[in-house]
Amino acid sequence: MAGPRALLRQCPLLLPQDRHGTAYEGFVTAQGRNFHIRILLPVDLQLKNARIECSWRLKRILHSYRHILKQRLHSCPDLVSFMVELKTVLEIALKNTQDLHIPRPPEYYSCLVRDLEILGWNRVAYVDTGLSTVKLKAEDSCGRQHLITLKLNAKYPTEPPDCLVDFPVPFAVSWMPQNSLIDIYNQFLAALESLKEFWDALDEIDGKTWVLEPENPTRSATTRRIAIGNNVSVNIEVDPRHPNMLPECYFLGADHEVNPLRTKLNNNMHLWDPEVSLLQNLRELLGIEFPSRAVLEKSDFAKDCGICYAYRLEGSTPDHVCDDPRCGQPFHQACLYEWLQGLPTSRQSFNVIFGECPYCNKPLTLKSSMKKL
Repeated sequence: MAGPRALLRQCPLLLPQDRHGTAYEGFVTAQGRNFHIRILLPVDLQLKNARIECSWRLKRILHSYRHILKQRLHSCPDLVSFMVELKTVLEIALKNTQDLHIPRPPEYYSCLVRDLEILGWNRVAYVDTGLSTVKLKAEDSCGRQHLITLKLNAKYPTEPPDCLVDFPVPFAVSWMPQNSLIDIYNQFLAALESLKEFWDALDEIDGKTWVLEPENPTRSATTRRIAIGNNVSVNIEVDPRHPNMLPECYFLGADHEVNPLRTKLNNNMHLWDPEVSLLQNLRELLGIEFPSRAVLEKSDFAKDCGICYAYRLEGSTPDHVCDDPRCGQPFHQACLYEWLQGLPTSRQSFNVIFGECPYCNKPLTLKSSMKKL
């Protein structure tokens, strides 16, 4: 995970506001202009639950790109990666905002309409009234539906359109002035097929197990938190370019439940078979059967937080469990952190806070990052 120095190199005007790295404020720079921004992270530093505050100017410029930025918050591994994505989207948004005031020559419209007719109107999902934004639809070899959004500037086709896709990897278009939309579409189809195995692996997991997070995964999402049992789950991070290799795994739950699973995973790593599906490999390495969607309901695993009495808190689910086998009460990390900080008997050392379980009063330790090997 990228650290503070990498963030400083990428965004020298964005500075931390606390020693925990949960608040940043300053400016993001694009096309020589500075825009005020404030980023607030939860105590577990999970980007998907971050809150972004910005100036009204920046909010207006990025208004049409909100869903893309939300996807990037869920898919980026750290704040540095997200800021790179944010600056890229901002560059595109600024360019398109400027292009709105540039009159398009008649050749632009005739060329675009000709390209759309050659491509086929059956592949067009949306065209805005100004003919500057086009959405094309495609179906991959497994029948999954996908969209690509094209933002065209006034110099099309001399300059390529900006392409926005819901991919877990960057989509770079190869373009020459004599190219057309059909060339972009063909590159889009090729990219879809290159990600087939990645989406196959995650679709199998989504269809055969209970995925606790993300609740509604996008095609760019590379993580899945899979239920194993009551208050026990495993979070996997799948490499889109090598989906059949052993993913990064960390377990969530009481130590007496997850320690045996960690041991099995470490002892059986050499048995991983790239010719077998990701889900089947996980079953065999861990020696378990994941709870079936056909037999159990998601509510069987959705136990509410013992502090706020809710299952979801700003999109996150309970991810910390009391280690005492007789208790096993789950909590949202943010709720538990706030609770422990308010107790006079709690003590903190760096990013670790020591206290007592609100339910059974047994010793309890909470780290600001929940990633476990």
